[in-house]
Amino acid sequence: MEWVLWMTAVAILGLAAVAASGRLGEMPATVTDTPRPHLPSGPITGESLRGLRFAVVTRGYSMQQVDELLDRVATQLDTPVDAGV
Repeated sequence: MEWVLWMTAVAILGLAAVAASGRLGEMPATVTDTPRPHLPSGPITGESLRGLRFAVVTRGYSMQQVDELLDRVATQLDTPVDAGV
């Protein structure tokens, strides 16, 4: 009777190892349900920055959203402004 319990335990551990390796199918991609801030596609203005609201996540604001905005603003500020406009 004891060998049945051991065989059952080995079978369960083996199945867990196969499932963990991904051979029984992969987990679906994660779903991000945090709202994205709305920014105009053109140049960023002071008014668009004042009206911007980031999603609040567990530890504050979404770092990814803030980083994307800072990268966009930095790129826009690095772009030379045409003197004739």
